[in-house]
Amino acid sequence: MNLPQYVTQCLDALEKAGYASYVVGGCVRDACLGLTPHDYDLCTAALPEQTEAVFAEKQLVLAGKKHGTVGVATDCGVVEITTFRTEGDYRDNRHPSWVSFVPEVEQDLARRDYTMNAMAYSPKRGFADPFGGRADLRAKVLRAVGDPEQRFQEDSLRILRGVRFAVRFGFSVEEETEQAMSSQAELMDNLARERVFDELCKLLPLVNAEDLCRFAPILAAVIPELRPMIGFDQHSPHHAYDLFTHVAHVVEAVPGDLTLRWAALLHDVGKVPTFTRDATGRGHFYGHAQVGAEMADGILRRLKAPSALREQAVTLIGGHMTRLEPNRKTLRRQLGRMGWDTMDKLLSLQEADMGSKGTGNPEELVQFAQVRGLLAEIKAENACLRVTDLAVNGRDLMAMGYTGKAIGDCLNALLERVLDETLPNERQTLLQAAEREKR
Repeated sequence: MNLPQYVTQCLDALEKAGYASYVVGGCVRDACLGLTPHDYDLCTAALPEQTEAVFAEKQLVLAGKKHGTVGVATDCGVVEITTFRTEGDYRDNRHPSWVSFVPEVEQDLARRDYTMNAMAYSPKRGFADPFGGRADLRAKVLRAVGDPEQRFQEDSLRILRGVRFAVRFGFSVEEETEQAMSSQAELMDNLARERVFDELCKLLPLVNAEDLCRFAPILAAVIPELRPMIGFDQHSPHHAYDLFTHVAHVVEAVPGDLTLRWAALLHDVGKVPTFTRDATGRGHFYGHAQVGAEMADGILRRLKAPSALREQAVTLIGGHMTRLEPNRKTLRRQLGRMGWDTMDKLLSLQEADMGSKGTGNPEELVQFAQVRGLLAEIKAENACLRVTDLAVNGRDLMAMGYTGKAIGDCLNALLERVLDETLPNERQTLLQAAEREKR
């Protein structure tokens, strides 16, 4: 395992002072998988005060000292060095009741979540792999360290992390580990919502439809509104899939943009509450887009999602049933209301929604290419879409004698005519039209 010079310098300094030291965790896992680690965490037999003494001439970060972590500033950033430690019971499924420093790396590795993360490496001492992490990596198996139920009771976020690891690396989940992930999923109710949202944001850009269906019960444990969708028969000739499977395919079909993935995951959450069947037994979901938008707003607020992501996702969900038609004037108006970014995402969501029914009707998708062609033309023209794009402004109207509310009314009237293409966005023409409006 090749290590950067700034990391080996830290290891060498600790070893020369007589303290066994290793790189540990994700960096070792990634290196074994042939990936380039993004950062390096170190663990050592040195107590925090001893680590401080070894690096006394360096700038130190001591915020985590009580938990055994000393940050050492290097030319390539801060390297965190943590004393070998073990932990007591986790009374809240997150925080240990006590932390105790231990002399051996194997004791430290025993407290970690999965075998792939319970490995350490030292240029001097070689690999420490007491739980068979390298063998599991070769076999592409995700396995909890020790008793999986105990690992998840210690910190139930490890369940979602396990889903992400399995998806990211394409691993199967060892049977006992998978059973414990499901049986202990309810413990995630105790997690801070921010932690859940952060983990889901790491997961969503990675998943495909198979992943989502495979781990649907775990996702439903943290977003309960998804649970009724799993296996829900839509009773519709337009849908070959149950509701959640359809949603899973939509998530896979949209680009990996985080807001778009959230919108895709939640776009049909309003279907179950609005479900009805007519006399023929056919299912209907009248008003589900608006109901879904309201539900999604509540879900994302509960998860403490950033306002910008929440608001755009809710807009996309609320609008996903209002098809974007290949009509130039209509598209210009919609662009004026939404802006380019939201319009582009809405088009992607609608296309994915239409193409993920499992009915194999390509004719339904023809209009999306037409809409994209018209949008490209509008963009190339640098078209006027909003009042601020007009070739005149409020100051121009004030100079003509407009005051107060009349200024905005006139500008809006001019914009309407420009959008209708009955008036060009040319300064002199607009001023003449404004003069006529004033009369």
